[in-house]
Amino acid sequence: MVEEPSQRGSGLLIDFGHAAGRSRTGQLSRGLPAVSFSRFELTAILNLYGRKVSQGDWHDYAMDFLRERALFSVYCRNSEHPVYVIEKNPRLRQRQGQYIVMSQDGRVLKRGHDLDAVLRVLDPQLALVK
Repeated sequence: MVEEPSQRGSGLLIDFGHAAGRSRTGQLSRGLPAVSFSRFELTAILNLYGRKVSQGDWHDYAMDFLRERALFSVYCRNSEHPVYVIEKNPRLRQRQGQYIVMSQDGRVLKRGHDLDAVLRVLDPQLALVK
């Protein structure tokens, strides 16, 4: 069985999948825990999301918690496909890094161990050049 992320979320309500075979503790019915973002990771992601919404660049998001990875998908307008996907895959922690930012066409824009460094690809800080 292949896990597919949901098409699109409202950004305001997080469905932890009680009807989809998960217990109230957020674990899958087979006893496997779902991967999720920690409070600090969500704070960093939502701070970036808030800045981009205030600039008028982003308009909606969806969060998916699967067995092997957690996804935060960003949408610009009314579309079915996310513009960016921020992924946490703990299996890659010892190799390339567990955080990945992908573009709409599936290209990996940045990958690494530090979430703040990976998120900088979406919100580069401009520097004054003298």
